[in-house]
Amino acid sequence: METSSFLPHLNAFLNGTTAVLLGIGFILIRKGARRAHRTVMGSALIVSVFFLASYLTYHFTAPILVFPGEGWVRPVYYAIMISHIVLATVVVPMVVLTVTQAARERFDRHKALARWTGPVWMYVALSGLVVYGMLYHVYDGLPDVPRVP
Repeated sequence: METSSFLPHLNAFLNGTTAVLLGIGFILIRKGARRAHRTVMGSALIVSVFFLASYLTYHFTAPILVFPGEGWVRPVYYAIMISHIVLATVVVPMVVLTVTQAARERFDRHKALARWTGPVWMYVALSGLVVYGMLYHVYDGLPDVPRVP
């Protein structure tokens, strides 16, 4: 089976799982359930690492898919895609710093960083789902979708 046929769907599943875990983690810390928060956020981190490995594997092995939409949807797609890529790049060191502060039990610093990291991480996960939906479902099956070898 070719990676380009299943990895986008796996990546979307992993992105969705990350978003759900981030939401649960936020709720748990708001309720003061620190131990459960730690477990859930650790799970979100692990799922994100699997996502990153799968995403990189896909992009090193699959052809580049050119967005086939036309009209007003094209700039909307690219605005979402560009913001997703920029913030996905930025969020990696943010997550590392935030997790490091928690691991060192510097919870004041962890909390200050998490106020920024959490929303950016959530945006990256959700915007990844939007990009996936637009590429593989909204415009899926269009004839002659151009692919760059």
